[in-house]
Amino acid sequence: MNLAPGGWRYAVPPALAAVPALIFSTGLAAGMLALAVGVVAFFRDPDRTPPLTGIVSPADGKVSVLREEGDRVRIGVFMNVWDVHVNRSPVDGTVGSVEHSPGAHRPAFSKESDRNEKVHVRYEDAEVTLIAGAFARRIHPYVEEGDDLTRGDRIGHIAFGSRADVLLPPEIDREDLAVEEGDAVTAGESVVATGPEEELLT
Repeated sequence: MNLAPGGWRYAVPPALAAVPALIFSTGLAAGMLALAVGVVAFFRDPDRTPPLTGIVSPADGKVSVLREEGDRVRIGVFMNVWDVHVNRSPVDGTVGSVEHSPGAHRPAFSKESDRNEKVHVRYEDAEVTLIAGAFARRIHPYVEEGDDLTRGDRIGHIAFGSRADVLLPPEIDREDLAVEEGDAVTAGESVVATGPEEELLT
């Protein structure tokens, strides 16, 4: 099983602690093992196969934000504790910049999460924003300026949370959207917007 970077660092300590815990309680040892298994599940990083066309979701979860910002449309995906937390590129393109913005750590499903700590991954005319939450306080980008990406490539993960947004290219409007608020999506596979193929490449 593939794990996101750092996954074993969280999983190994409770697994090792289960051995001496047997001296005191089988229940405690079982709890330590269950915690280790849970961490492995949380950091799982399955392979994904993007569709041939379309802008794909940057995250697993449910669409929690869908709004217009000037002449652009933003789609936000909330990741709960059961979702895969590895984020993926929604478009083909070259990374123009990766910027960290400090901020609060509000629950990712609340409106106040727009003020949370973020990492912005910018392309020529699209942008992915990884947003920390109340418990997710570590954003780990995998990419840097100048990297050439293909739709579905891994771009980072958020340890223990929380939301990933994609600000769509200006030529994509609401009529091109393939999702609504509340829809379940899969990172790198679920199409969130459609249009002429040449318009979907950044």
